[in-house]
Amino acid sequence: MSVQPPVAGSGSGSPHPSQLPGPSPCSSVGTLILPSPPFISAPGVANLRDVGGYEIPSTSGNTKKMVRKGVVFRSADPTKLTDEGVVVMQTLGIAHVYDFRSKLEFGKTPETEPKEWEGAQRHWVPVFAEVDLSPEAQAVKMRRFKDYTNGPEGFVRAYSTILAGAADPKNEYAPYRTIFQQIASSPSPLLVHCSAGKDRTGLFIAILLSLLRLPHTVIAHEYSLTDLGLAHRKSAIVDHVMLDPAFDGDRAAAERMVSSRKEVMLATLQYIDAEYGGAEKYVIEKLGVTKEEVERIREVMVVDVEEGEQTVDWEGNAEVIEGVYRQ
Repeated sequence: MSVQPPVAGSGSGSPHPSQLPGPSPCSSVGTLILPSPPFISAPGVANLRDVGGYEIPSTSGNTKKMVRKGVVFRSADPTKLTDEGVVVMQTLGIAHVYDFRSKLEFGKTPETEPKEWEGAQRHWVPVFAEVDLSPEAQAVKMRRFKDYTNGPEGFVRAYSTILAGAADPKNEYAPYRTIFQQIASSPSPLLVHCSAGKDRTGLFIAILLSLLRLPHTVIAHEYSLTDLGLAHRKSAIVDHVMLDPAFDGDRAAAERMVSSRKEVMLATLQYIDAEYGGAEKYVIEKLGVTKEEVERIREVMVVDVEEGEQTVDWEGNAEVIEGVYRQ
């Protein structure tokens, strides 16, 4: 299904928070070197990385398995993708771009119009068509309604809403199901994104990796990489969040609430297990993906590790993230 977004007014209002300025995304941020793999440098888009390359524990035989590289990519919104960045996307072979954002998150000005490029088809698949789910909006909402503690509970409640919205039979866009069925039908490279590539995107990727039987600890690490991918924008995002009186000058709380710590995803995966019986049951019973399609997704996305081929050093990358947290 290819659905084009409604045309928003072209008024001269201020940019959406997701468009806050920051250094051009690249392979390094200050002294921070983004690990590659999985990060990919494409000027004009932040938090771009390949979801593939993670080793999957094998239950039989000596052949190592991993998540297939070069098929599923994730990022923040590519609105400001430069011509050079477009070349990167074309080189990656990305044929489909799935946009989870609501119509409140783009199109406010010509500078925030969705980006399209030759060779890739854009699909608008909002989780909620009329609700701003950017990290900034989520942080303010949780703070205002006291839906936040120093632990992951507030995030899990917010993520439970996204899971329900993606599975709502009244949601004509069927965002998660649409992408799962695309993967089942073809291994053509695709990109999924929302505003920051953090919450809606992070949940979809976590469910996909769960279907592929990647351990929860590795899935949670993959989620936490967003703290590296958005490092160059975090200060500006927090500054914007702090403008809301609900934070009353508590910058440390604002920083926690726009983060992507692994504990949040671990708790969310536990919620999915408890509430839905696991990712596979959620995908089949709530999203409406068939068992045959789930098996086809595994056939497409799980491959042998060839001799001499390197998998993602997720433990080494996790040390990089911990170093950033300590700073």
